[in-house]
Amino acid sequence: MEPPVSSPTSATARDRLPFGALLVLAAIGFTAITTELLPSGLLPQISAGLNVSEPVAGYLTAGYAAIIVVAVIPATMLLARVPRNVLLVVLVLTFAISNVLVGLVSDFGAALAARLVGGLAHGVLWSTMAPFVARIVPAHKVGKAIAVVFTGNSLGLAIGAPVGTALGGLLGWRASFLILAGTGILLAALALWLLPTVRRIPDAPRPSLRKAIGQPGVKIVAVAWPLLLMAHFALFTYIAPFIREAGLPDYAITLSLTVLGASGLVGIWIAGLTVDSRPRRSLLITTAAVAVSMLLLPVLGVTLPGAIVLMAVWGAGLGAIGIYNQSAILRAGRDYKDAANGLTVLTIQVGITIGAVYGAAALTTAGPLLVPVAAAVPVAAALVMILAGRRHAYPPGSREAGRAGHQSTEPAAQDALPRH
Repeated sequence: MEPPVSSPTSATARDRLPFGALLVLAAIGFTAITTELLPSGLLPQISAGLNVSEPVAGYLTAGYAAIIVVAVIPATMLLARVPRNVLLVVLVLTFAISNVLVGLVSDFGAALAARLVGGLAHGVLWSTMAPFVARIVPAHKVGKAIAVVFTGNSLGLAIGAPVGTALGGLLGWRASFLILAGTGILLAALALWLLPTVRRIPDAPRPSLRKAIGQPGVKIVAVAWPLLLMAHFALFTYIAPFIREAGLPDYAITLSLTVLGASGLVGIWIAGLTVDSRPRRSLLITTAAVAVSMLLLPVLGVTLPGAIVLMAVWGAGLGAIGIYNQSAILRAGRDYKDAANGLTVLTIQVGITIGAVYGAAALTTAGPLLVPVAAAVPVAAALVMILAGRRHAYPPGSREAGRAGHQSTEPAAQDALPRH
């Protein structure tokens, strides 16, 4: 059994955020999101390069997501005893290998197999990263640290995939994947240098999905969070038909995606300021704001200024919601936070998949203008769950309910202490 790593002795050292490590993790998240989304922007070129139809080439994205749903929890359990910093380095190298293979092979089957390997690494990465952050920062700064790391996600959505697509247009689609692979190798070296060693505590409980699900509050977070992402992708996937039906110019499509990505960064920044002190009130306000912005899109979104303002609210809300829910699942999971986090990785992928199907059904039955209204329905359902989860899933923070609020979050704070 590996000996526990000693923790810093001075209060100042314990209170300091390891920004080098957090920035490396944010860059890894950026690379992971860009890797996941890149084939969507390069579908015509990939289709021609691998001599398959565009729908078949789309399996490179669908298969990536499917392997996460099928294998993320067993893989996370299997790798539970590997030191977290070592595991993160291996996962980044796996991304690099996957992207190298996709960029070099000439057979679609080989490219799909490489994407499946990357998808598996993606799932384990997101099951590992947040619990790792909770173990390397002070308990009262876990939320802020997660906000720093999750900036990489929003940057991946806002600029990673578009820049990769642009590079594919200039240099060829294979070059985009090879550049991503080179980035992964560089990040693996930085991670090996900057990530602190975090090993499993000798007397820590074994990872158990059953016990994680049994923790009060885990089930609510594991359903409410995917409902919010289901709503997001139901509308995000079909934003172009909505914009055209609203009579907005075609350039509004690109503009709206930029606004969603940029406002998501603003939302993450706001969440970083409030997640450790006012998580419940902030999440309730944010979720309600997203629901209202979606409901108003068919009415006020028929003008460009109205659409941009409402999309900025929607994007900022989704950026913030990710931070609040990530912090919530770590608190609710307690000693089984790794398994609880793995569960949300799975349910989120299911939510995203259902969201695209749900959006398509709304588009077909109600028309493009009413897709935002349909998307607001799962947001409202999540809001009800958040309201109901006051005690365990979404408790008040230390500055929300005076001493009572402080007492309600104290066990969670203790649970989020770094595990060295």
